[in-house]
Amino acid sequence: MSKETNSAELLLNQNVAPEQFDWDSFESGLDADARKEKSDLEEIYNGSLNNLDDNDVLVGKVVRLTDKEAIVDINFKSEGVISLNEFRYNQGLKVGDEVEVMVDRREDKTGQLQLSHKKARTLKAWDKVNELHETGEIVNGFVKSRTKGGMIVDVHGIEAFLPGSQIDVKPIKDYDQFVGKTMEFKVVKINPEFKNVVVSHKALIEADIEGQKKEIIAQLEKGQVLEGTVKNITSYGVFIDLGGVDGLIHITDLSWSRVNHPSEILEDGQTVKVVILDFDDEKTRIQLGMKQLEAHPWDALSADLKVGDKVKGKVVVLADYGAFVEIAPGVEGLIHVSEMSWSTHLRSAGDFVKVGDEVEAEVLTLDREDRKISLGIKQLSKDPWENIEAKYPVGSKHVGTVRNFTNFGVFVELEEGIDGLIYISDLSWTKKIKHPSEFCAVGDKLDVVVLELDIQARRLSLGHKQLTDNPWDAFETKYAEGTIHAGKAVDVHDKGASVQFEDAEVEAFCPSRLLEKEDGSKIKKGEEADFKVIEFNKEFKRVVVSHTGIFRDEEKKNVRESSNNRSNNVSSSSNEERSTLGDIDALAELKRKMEEGK
Repeated sequence: MSKETNSAELLLNQNVAPEQFDWDSFESGLDADARKEKSDLEEIYNGSLNNLDDNDVLVGKVVRLTDKEAIVDINFKSEGVISLNEFRYNQGLKVGDEVEVMVDRREDKTGQLQLSHKKARTLKAWDKVNELHETGEIVNGFVKSRTKGGMIVDVHGIEAFLPGSQIDVKPIKDYDQFVGKTMEFKVVKINPEFKNVVVSHKALIEADIEGQKKEIIAQLEKGQVLEGTVKNITSYGVFIDLGGVDGLIHITDLSWSRVNHPSEILEDGQTVKVVILDFDDEKTRIQLGMKQLEAHPWDALSADLKVGDKVKGKVVVLADYGAFVEIAPGVEGLIHVSEMSWSTHLRSAGDFVKVGDEVEAEVLTLDREDRKISLGIKQLSKDPWENIEAKYPVGSKHVGTVRNFTNFGVFVELEEGIDGLIYISDLSWTKKIKHPSEFCAVGDKLDVVVLELDIQARRLSLGHKQLTDNPWDAFETKYAEGTIHAGKAVDVHDKGASVQFEDAEVEAFCPSRLLEKEDGSKIKKGEEADFKVIEFNKEFKRVVVSHTGIFRDEEKKNVRESSNNRSNNVSSSSNEERSTLGDIDALAELKRKMEEGK
């Protein structure tokens, strides 16, 4: 039987008053001596911790390590435990190491003192981090994990944020490669209110680069050959890292040969040798070159090459005005579109060649000093103007193709390279043509006759109307002044009317005042009537007619006959009067003279 049971039985068997009953012994199960011993121990234990403030940072010694915890002696009655997770930044923790700790819980459910290394480090680290921010001193930090937009870094126990853009000077895609590593950082921002800390590793790299940059810039000279790394490729050139200083190789300075895109020559990360071509006063914009490190291709061009020689090459660039042909690496010649065909109708170079075509051409000009060469393709075929007099003598008739118009005429191609001009006045004997497009269309076949040949100027004058007799020779008799013809007013306007006769080629003009009919009205559009020719000009193909003149002449004739009947003794001066007789005023004058004669 236990000591506690005996005490209870003893108390119960005693015949005592209720107020004298020892309830403490009954409830605790301990007698007075046992209770005193326990109280003394609790006082000693609690006394050992009474002077320990929860915010005090203590230094303890690691006395034992388990798989999950570190057992730390802080010189108190009991040892404390700390989770090894709080030492992730310190993978080399071992027994005997001194560590800073704070009391986390006096006792857990097992009576074990719980300590925190993290809290101790954080409390002291905040002051240290502020100091680091002010001084700019470099600090080591442990990369704990990745988070949205960056990484979490343990800096003296404080969780700081490392943005992804501050990891390196180059963009980083794989953040996981840094987790678990200890790296150097610089504290770049602190928010005291929210206890936020931002660190940067990039700032340290940039500082190193800036130092290297100043050193490199101080030594830069034009013509200096350096080694660099391809940093960025664009459509217009390549940026080269010279060790902290960037320079640009323009696309035209990559190679003596033509380059469509820099990626044809270089790739990211490639190490290349470059020469400094130029830089600004601050040496911040550095122009580099690669092709300058090689001999100019023109220097390797055969000394025997001369004008008139035939060369072969590949079309590398095409424009409307011509094509550039590479006849040797880095040596290009221009074939102007006018040298691609004997045809005088200038077209786009793309009608003859395309990029990548292998062509043969003749050297037309060669300037080694200015490094320019012009080429021709048409020279490889026979000049169509050779023996032109035998093929197209004056007076010979041919069929040509209408190629294009001008305001003054039509260009007709007789064969490729042989064009002739038909002036607008040589298109038709009778039609009044304001623009050649009224007579024919581009692509039409047209019968022509050679009117003139200028070999030196390589010019042919052609005619179309000359293939037929000039109808105006016959019209001169048919439509002589005074003749009367039936016609139709095809167009009536303020100044008069256009009158069409039975000969469709002849179109006469009737002035407005001469369109008046006998009843006083005027001829309208589409109306047919008789017209009298009052003017005919063969040279200018002009015919002027009158309708009014027809019945007015009848009136004059009647007046003359009446006068003759009334006065048979009119003197010979009547010839003069007849010549002036033509209107009412003349008739009145004649009447007055007859009365005076009586």
